[in-house]
Amino acid sequence: MAEADMDDLIEVIEKEGDIENIPKTLPMMPVRDIVVFIDMLLPLFVGRDKSIKAMEECIGYDRYIFLTAQKDAEVEKPGIEDVYEVGTVGRVQKMIKLPDGRIKALVQGIVKAKAKTFVKKRSFFKVEIEIIEDHDPEEIDITLEALMRNVKENCEKLLAMKGELAGDIGDLLSHIESPGKLADLVASNLNLRVEDAQGLLELSETAERLKKVNDLLARELALTTVQAKIQTNVKDEISKNQRDYYLREQVKAIHRELGESDEKLAEIKDFKAKIKRCKLPKEGQEEAMKQLKRLEQMHSDSSEASVVRTYLDTIVELPWSRSTKDVLDIARAQSVLEQNHFGLEKVKERILEYLSVRKLNPKKKGQIICFVGPPGVGKTSLGQAIAKSMKRKFHRVSLGGIRDEAEIRGHRRTYIGAMPGRILQGLRQCGTNNPVFMLDEIDKLGNDFRGDPSSALLEALDPEQNFEFSDHYLNIAFDLSNVLFILTANIADTIPSALLDRMEVIRIPGYTHQEKIEIARTHLLPRKLRDNGLIRRSITINDKAMESIVTEHTLEAGLRELERKLDTVCRKIARKIAEGQKGRFAITRQNLTRYLGPPRYMPELDQEESQVGLATGLAWTEVGGETLYIEISLFPGKGELLVTGQIGEIMQESARAALTYTKSNQERLGIDKDAFDSHDIHIHVPAGAIPKDGPSAGIAMVTALVSAFTGRKVNNKVGMTGEVSLRGRVLPIGGLKEKTLGALRAGIKHVIIPEKNKKDLYDIPKNIKARLKFTCVRDVDQVLDIALEPSGAQADDPESAEAEQV
Repeated sequence: MAEADMDDLIEVIEKEGDIENIPKTLPMMPVRDIVVFIDMLLPLFVGRDKSIKAMEECIGYDRYIFLTAQKDAEVEKPGIEDVYEVGTVGRVQKMIKLPDGRIKALVQGIVKAKAKTFVKKRSFFKVEIEIIEDHDPEEIDITLEALMRNVKENCEKLLAMKGELAGDIGDLLSHIESPGKLADLVASNLNLRVEDAQGLLELSETAERLKKVNDLLARELALTTVQAKIQTNVKDEISKNQRDYYLREQVKAIHRELGESDEKLAEIKDFKAKIKRCKLPKEGQEEAMKQLKRLEQMHSDSSEASVVRTYLDTIVELPWSRSTKDVLDIARAQSVLEQNHFGLEKVKERILEYLSVRKLNPKKKGQIICFVGPPGVGKTSLGQAIAKSMKRKFHRVSLGGIRDEAEIRGHRRTYIGAMPGRILQGLRQCGTNNPVFMLDEIDKLGNDFRGDPSSALLEALDPEQNFEFSDHYLNIAFDLSNVLFILTANIADTIPSALLDRMEVIRIPGYTHQEKIEIARTHLLPRKLRDNGLIRRSITINDKAMESIVTEHTLEAGLRELERKLDTVCRKIARKIAEGQKGRFAITRQNLTRYLGPPRYMPELDQEESQVGLATGLAWTEVGGETLYIEISLFPGKGELLVTGQIGEIMQESARAALTYTKSNQERLGIDKDAFDSHDIHIHVPAGAIPKDGPSAGIAMVTALVSAFTGRKVNNKVGMTGEVSLRGRVLPIGGLKEKTLGALRAGIKHVIIPEKNKKDLYDIPKNIKARLKFTCVRDVDQVLDIALEPSGAQADDPESAEAEQV
């Protein structure tokens, strides 16, 4: 628009006014998204009705207008509460009215002011103002001078990074001597939020304002630096990718010119051949070819291509049709089992039965075998022996602590780093679809918000379902029916019931002392001699020394501690040989202390003699059977019962039931009438730091109670297990074989068991029966007749009791 058009040109003003001549009442115009500072030259497009009228009205006030920022830029018609009180008095330097009615104006900030009173509000805002003067320091000290220099240098850096630094700007900055003017100049050119800019405007202390501007300038400089670095990295990455792509295409073109095969085409061809050799089911064939087609259409270096390539590698490496041929020679299998395991006749018999059925009917669906027993009894090595006898591959997976269902079923391919579950990974490592697959520690499975692994195992183990096992990663049905799954556990109680229902549980209770000695002679000692480089040395351990190692230095159902003790002996001999000592090394009972130290366990010393109020019970634990001593002491009191030894609720109930039975039969048992009213009873089970619980200590507690009140000693060679009812009946228990082995280790000679457990004696080995005397009892009276020693020389012979001797 030409300046000569007088209709559009309202007025051009070239002369600045004097601050002292500024009227005290001025029209006010709210501005959005900006705060006007002193000396700031600001172009404005005025479009709101009130603002247009205020701009026109300012002509009568010598072109002065009060400019204040809106608190919320979205408000179209701001009121008094929508604008800040502190603003800037500006003077209109140039004003042009546009055809659409808007006004284009050039305004310069003159001085800060505060709106005191709103004089007019309807057509436009008119306010009474109060001029705000800055407080400059009397003199510029070295700190303020350093701050001004720092602001100037940072401002120049920021403008240089943005490509806006010109020579005149540098000259302008260098000639500013006032801290207030410098702060206003820099603040007006920073991209500040309205709140931050308004805060600067309201500061009257110029030094404080300059310090805040310096902080905001430093932050803006840091942001601009990071932004420039990001842009540079992106640009370099794009350039590198373009260069790599160009070079790669050139290499491909060269290969084509030379008649050489393209690398990607060769990969696709190789995958097609492998997929064909795999003999996948129809569904798997279709899925594999679909993914291969996707790979062919992708760029070789894309992340998605890497995911598809890994998936295809998994498919072609799984043994869809590869299997080993079973060798079902029953005599050979028996020889392998006997060679690697001593004892465990029942377990060996069951394994040979399985192999026999497999030989007669190869298509019979296999049962899930679960070995349950204490640590160190050979559960894992039995699985290895089965694989060796059938000439199958063996793979072991530990399930202890697994809480995520994806560990069994695999992760879905939508996740980064997804992989198949443990079962398919194991088959991939074996390379055959019919290995012996051992799932160790099934009783230690967990579950949480990520799923229940035991539920996922149902599909993998159940013969009725596992011919179409679905892994989340593979998403193709895989046949697991040829896999022989063997599970192991220390206890069956914590195995999920749905899994336990599908298993055949074979219990391995532990080994007797004689079995341990034989195993140490034939298996453990030769292995330890070989491991320690002593195989050709003259080393002997006589029978007494070996028996001492088994009975006095170890106390366990398995063999791990025994193996460690033999390893200790071999290590000490190896050191002597390494130090130059020669000759024969004979380990005897007398010199065994030099190698293993003093005996740790002396079971026969637990009860050197029979005592009053001390009975020997038998307990089952996760690591085998143990003896459980019940101590009872009486002291003057009011008949209260105190139970200690960290025993559980079930044993506490047994203690109360035993006390009730004894009280109700005190006259028949020969106990004084007032004995219970005048004495407190303390029942204690030693080893108080170990929690104890279970329903099998009832008769031992009754025996100890009667002994304490009658003064008759309890035979220290008699051990007992069984629960007691209020009527005196002896109730059946579990874990008899483990308890029997524990009694044998503790030096017990006579074991009292409930009559209903007589059937369990069938599982007790003959050599144990030969060393222990078993008595089956129906009620507590029979227990007391056997366990309590006679009170006088003419007492009845306990062997004449009605209890059945076995």
